[in-house]
Amino acid sequence: MRGAEGDARTDDGGTRLGGLNPRRPLAVVGRFLPGKNDPAAALRVAAGLFLPLATVALLGRLDLAIFANFAAFTGIYGRGEPHRVRLVAQARAGLLMVAVIFTAELLARLNPDGAPSPWAIVVGTTFVAWLCSLIVAWWRLRPAGSLFYIFAFAAVSSLPHQPPLGDVVMVVASTFVLCLAIGLAARVLLSHRTPLGWREIRAAGRVRLGGAERRVLWLESIGYLVAPAIAGAAATAVGEALGFGHNYWAMVAAVVPLVGHSTRHRVNRGLQRVLGTVVGLALLAGIAALRPAPWIMVLLITACQFGAEMLITRQYFLAMVCVTPLALLSTLLAAHTDPGALLHDRFIDTAIGAVVGVLVVLAPSAYRHWAARRAGVRS
Repeated sequence: MRGAEGDARTDDGGTRLGGLNPRRPLAVVGRFLPGKNDPAAALRVAAGLFLPLATVALLGRLDLAIFANFAAFTGIYGRGEPHRVRLVAQARAGLLMVAVIFTAELLARLNPDGAPSPWAIVVGTTFVAWLCSLIVAWWRLRPAGSLFYIFAFAAVSSLPHQPPLGDVVMVVASTFVLCLAIGLAARVLLSHRTPLGWREIRAAGRVRLGGAERRVLWLESIGYLVAPAIAGAAATAVGEALGFGHNYWAMVAAVVPLVGHSTRHRVNRGLQRVLGTVVGLALLAGIAALRPAPWIMVLLITACQFGAEMLITRQYFLAMVCVTPLALLSTLLAAHTDPGALLHDRFIDTAIGAVVGVLVVLAPSAYRHWAARRAGVRS
C-alpha cells in the first residue's frame, strides 16, 4: 500500500491521524493548527487561482472562469517538496489536467445538441476516473486519486455553451504555466534554493514500482471503476425521477473514501465529506443571499481555496466546509444558475456518492468475513 498510495497519514488530503496522544488535553487542538509548511503551500495555491480568475473577471470573460479554476489545480501538487520534485509533480499533474480538460471539450463539442446526455457523462467520467487513478498512482502524485480530474472532466463536458476553443487554450495553458512559476517562486530567496539542474529533474522524475506495488495499483483502480459508475448511475436515475441534475457531484463524492491508509480512515473521510458539505452549503446560502458582485466572488473563491489548503492535511471536515462554497461559487461565477437548485443538487448528490463510496470501501472486508464464516461452517 505504501508504494501505490504513499504515506496516507500526511499526503492523501485527509486528517493526520498519527502522533496524537488522546490523554493529552491539547492533542485534538493540534489537529486544527496549520503545519509548518501549510501557509506557504496555501499562498501558492491561492495565488495560482486568484490571478487567472481576476484576469478573466477584468476582461469580462467569466465564461472562462471554470477553465482557469481547473487548470489552477496544478498548484496543489508537490506540496512541501523540494523544487525539483515539485516541478516534476506539477508538470505531470498539470499536463494530465490539460489533457482531461480538452478531452471533455472535445466530447462536448462533438455533441450537436450541446452538452452530452447525463448517461454519456457517467460513462466518460468513469473511464477518466479509472485511467487517471492509474496514472496518478504510477507517478506517485500527491494528493492521490483522481478526484480533481473527475470533477474537471464532468463539469467541462456538462457545460451547455462552450467558449471559443482558442480562448480556452489560452486560459488553460497560461494558468498551467503560471502555477509552475509560482511553485518555483521561492527560489528568489537564496535560503530556499535547492538543486534544480537537468540531472536533478531527471532523477526526480524517475519512478520505479515493484511487482507488489503494481498489483496494488491495479487492484485499487477497480474502486475507481465501480464507485463512480454506481454513484453516477444512481444519481442520474434519481435525478431524472425527482428532477435534479449535476450527477457528477455524486461521482466526485464516491471516490473520496477510496484514498486512505485504513478502512476506518476511508469511511471517516466519506462521513466528513457529507458533514462538511452540509455546513458548507449553509455558509454558501448566506453568501448567495447577499448576491455578491463578481469581484467579491473571486475574492471569496480565493479565500475558500486558501482555507481548504490550510486545513486539508489537518482536518478534512473543515476543509470540506471551505471546498463546498469554493466549488459552487465557481459555478455561479461562470454561469447564471439558481443558487437554490445548486444547494439542493449538491446535498443530494454528495449524500448518494458518499454512501456508495463507503459501501465500496467496506465491500472487500465484508466479503472476507463472509468467506471466513462460510469456510468455518464447512469445516
